[in-house]
Amino acid sequence: MEAKIGSIFESLGNFFTGGDQIPWCDRDVISGCEREVGEASNGDSDERKNESIMRLSWALVHSRQQEDIHRGIAMLETSLGNDRSPLHQREKLYLLAVGYYRATDYPRSRQLLEQCLEVCLSHL
Repeated sequence: MEAKIGSIFESLGNFFTGGDQIPWCDRDVISGCEREVGEASNGDSDERKNESIMRLSWALVHSRQQEDIHRGIAMLETSLGNDRSPLHQREKLYLLAVGYYRATDYPRSRQLLEQCLEVCLSHL
């Protein structure tokens, strides 16, 4: 348990000290995720649709294109209130923090990471 918490704090430290180890995503991956969301919208289960949307959101906030990043942020903010699962909330908060970090809104990114940690620590 302590190792897990230590790993989280180490990642956060790297995040704010310029040790950006966050992966980038290219347009081919985003296009594939967009196709997957379109296919999932044609009669698939809600779970599959939500998973597809989360993959697309991940790809968008990890893009090098600012318009993709802002689109990912908008998608995540819209879906954040719809989920009661602490795990899903934590994932969305983290992805939002990545998006705001890549959009150079560092104070908002930090605030979201703190919320993410609160969710993590409240469910240990």
